[in-house]
Amino acid sequence: MGLRVGIDLVSVDAVEESIRIHSARYLRRVYTSREVRDCCAPDGAPDARKLAERFAAKEAALKVLGVDDEAVPWQSIEVHNDRFGSPSIELSGAAEQLARQRGVMELNLSITHEGPLAAAIVVARVRDEP
Repeated sequence: MGLRVGIDLVSVDAVEESIRIHSARYLRRVYTSREVRDCCAPDGAPDARKLAERFAAKEAALKVLGVDDEAVPWQSIEVHNDRFGSPSIELSGAAEQLARQRGVMELNLSITHEGPLAAAIVVARVRDEP
């Protein structure tokens, strides 16, 4: 088995700006309904820091998958917390199919934010090439 690593850094301000300008359209295009629900305050306001973490995770996952010209919708990569509260990443549709083609067996995710930045690292366990 081999490993692949993807990392990404996102400006929280850029996500806040996207929410301010594009509102629900941006949220629907980039995030799943579960992600939006998980990243909203009790009053329904989106938490740009948490959304920036998820955006960074999606970008890091695309790097691990080695996306080139393939069309991979943002929503085919979903970040959520597992039953222990740790972040995990789940692929579906085009992202899941690409992962199978690229020999990705397992994905592990770490996300964080500090001040104006959010970051994510995705580590993939992959089958060795023959």
